Amino acid sequence: MTFIEFKDSLKSDQLPRDLPVPLTALWYDGKGNWDMAHHEVDHLDDPTSALIHAYLHRKEGDVWNADYWYRSAKEIRPQISLEEEWQQLVMRFL
Repeated sequence: MTFIEFKDSLKSDQLPRDLPVPLTALWYDGKGNWDMAHHEVDHLDDPTSALIHAYLHRKEGDVWNADYWYRSAKEIRPQISLEEEWQQLVMRFL
């Protein structure tokens, strides 16, 4: 799947088949469903899920919590827009 195909899939109400958890969370977030996106990763403790979790808390405005999850992912909070971060995360995990 390409980034364009992933982005186009947001026009559908149907989650694309066989997406890994990080992309499933980002798909829900792209659809405007923060709660479902968070639900996908909030119980996981791997670095990839921690990074998505960090992004979601940054989007929520909870910077302290976001920074905790960025550290858990061994990353630092990026100084880019949320849209840019979302795009970079999608491309990274495609």
